[in-house]
Amino acid sequence: MALSAKLQLRQSQSLVMTPQLMQSIRLLQFTHTELERFIDDEIERNPLLERVETAEDGPSDQFPKIETQSEANPATSEDWFEGEAGWSSEAISEKLDTSLENLFPDDPGAVERMGPDLAMQWKSASTGSGSGGSSEGFDMEDMAAAAITMRDHVGEQISFAFTDPAERLVASELTDWLDEAGYFRGEADEIAARFGVDEAFVLRVLTGCQGFDPAGLFARDLAECLRVQLMRRDRLDPAMAALIDNLDLLAKRDFHSLKRICGVDEEDLLAMLAEIRALDPRPGGAFSGGSADTIVPDVEVRQAADGSWAIELNPDTLPRVLVDQVYFAQVTGRTKDAAERNFLSECLQNANWLTRSLDQRAKTILKVASEIVRQQDAFLVHGVRHLRPLNLRTVADAIGMHESTVSRVTANKYMLTTRGVFELRYFFTASIASAEGGDAHSSEAVRDRIRQMIEEEQAADVLSDDAIVDILKKSGVDIARRTVAKYREGMNIASSVQRRREKRAMAGAAS
Repeated sequence: MALSAKLQLRQSQSLVMTPQLMQSIRLLQFTHTELERFIDDEIERNPLLERVETAEDGPSDQFPKIETQSEANPATSEDWFEGEAGWSSEAISEKLDTSLENLFPDDPGAVERMGPDLAMQWKSASTGSGSGGSSEGFDMEDMAAAAITMRDHVGEQISFAFTDPAERLVASELTDWLDEAGYFRGEADEIAARFGVDEAFVLRVLTGCQGFDPAGLFARDLAECLRVQLMRRDRLDPAMAALIDNLDLLAKRDFHSLKRICGVDEEDLLAMLAEIRALDPRPGGAFSGGSADTIVPDVEVRQAADGSWAIELNPDTLPRVLVDQVYFAQVTGRTKDAAERNFLSECLQNANWLTRSLDQRAKTILKVASEIVRQQDAFLVHGVRHLRPLNLRTVADAIGMHESTVSRVTANKYMLTTRGVFELRYFFTASIASAEGGDAHSSEAVRDRIRQMIEEEQAADVLSDDAIVDILKKSGVDIARRTVAKYREGMNIASSVQRRREKRAMAGAAS
């Protein structure tokens, strides 16, 4: 068989992802903050883009901003050793009138004696030129004081605690190794080698730093943090020291072993536990800021007059961007250089693409949110017990979109409903089969039922995982024991043995 070369023409189809198409896909999953940052960059690069600033711009009362504490700050002092603690505080501010009459209450002629230039400056300040010429003074609520950082707080104490320059230098280095909770996470031997001193010198400085306020700073672990606070209160007796050395048993609620190890009876042990709960496991939490993350809902769902659900996009999350066609026409008419004309044409093309992409993004979010509301109507009316099993494919098929598109749209987007603010991903839950062959149950609804059963149990009747399985099956939920255990652990709920020990101990303390 002879081999020969020949030329053939073939026609084929392929999907090519252009840079603009890829960027349009990225826009779908951008959060509000990320989208604003991206648009700012585009406006800086493209002279044809401009933001639309209207009188309506600004915070909207219709879409309140809900703040959530970050994990850096604990919220309660009751169960902090279970890892679910957090603290909150309210800012208190008062209005301060700084008018000239209050600055010089007994000397009306003081302003004239200041000289014309200085008097003009005082008058400008008092008339509130930044607020349209109002003379009502400024509002302290509009000004935020700079937060005191942990490093600043510790630095002030270092100046008074150490006189030796070497000790101050090492103490400052130790401060750099504090984490958000106030724990020292460095290695004393490495610091000693870096500064050319003995490790004992570093440890001595560390011990001195552990005397700073608040008590517990510079501790190397939780046990040392609690031990330092108890020593400050003169409460570190042998029994309490034994309790601190066995925090693992405390976490397991093994009160029987703790009574034996500490050599105390049940009443004394409960009193010791009360003292432990009163301590602060995160002494640096007050300085770490734990700045509240502001959640701005992308969609609002409210009930209409006819009983249906009205679904609207939050205008605060929709950037207003326009293409300046007038500027483009003026500059193009005066430009004769081919490179400049090509640059302007490219800018116009990119600007038009961005406005179309933002419009398409808004329509896609609204379409996905509308389908979620349609699917989860029972949840909005009756609550979490009526949350339906839902997956991305179901929504994608209903609105004629790809599953990956729905996934990008629901990422980091929030919906404001009559029942609170929820991430769009919250409404997508796995399904648990029905024991009676009916409709499946949402995993989130089952979690809520497990949580309520455990909250209502008594010390004499603590439910085991098997007992919870039996109760759920009687109510039509076909669930395995390991699934109940997984849900319980996911909600940070202890086992039935640990819960029984704690409830009996609490009941004994109450009596």
